[in-house]
Amino acid sequence: MYTISIISASVRNGRKSNRVAIYFKNYIEENKIATPEIIDLDKYQFPVFNERLKFLKTPSDSILEFAGKIKSADAVLIVTPEYNGGYPAALKNLIDMLYDEWYHKPIGFITVSSGAFGGSQVITSLQFVLWKMKALTVPAMFPVAKVEETFDENGKPLDKVTMDKRAASFMKEVLWVTEACAKMK
Repeated sequence: MYTISIISASVRNGRKSNRVAIYFKNYIEENKIATPEIIDLDKYQFPVFNERLKFLKTPSDSILEFAGKIKSADAVLIVTPEYNGGYPAALKNLIDMLYDEWYHKPIGFITVSSGAFGGSQVITSLQFVLWKMKALTVPAMFPVAKVEETFDENGKPLDKVTMDKRAASFMKEVLWVTEACAKMK
């Protein structure tokens, strides 16, 4: 069974995107798709990095732990809110801190917003950054519009049938890329 790390990218007070990270963890477990783990950036509270991990002289245990989780995952789902057309600084900070860990890593994007477009503006910039680091971005995306009307605080969708149908289609693409990568190793 594959391992999937789910990065919950928001560190803001009152964040809503973590609801969607919880949903995906539960969905993946309930459907026995993989072994999921949420990596919550709010719990790490990383400092601003002034260098990549491989050049840090004395990286903290939490940085090494985080890097190890990304490196060992078969795939990564990034759940990110859209802030003013972009993604959170905390996410950019950690993406740039790593390098080798992203190499040929399947990455699926789940974007979240309070507005009607579901964070769709953030996808291209995030995709470009990870593409430059030679990650393998999954062509399917999972935008979530009006998140506070779509998921409760415990990650339960208000329309589970529709959300599960969308998640099944998205995860099918994530698994296809993950399986293709596994065959090439």
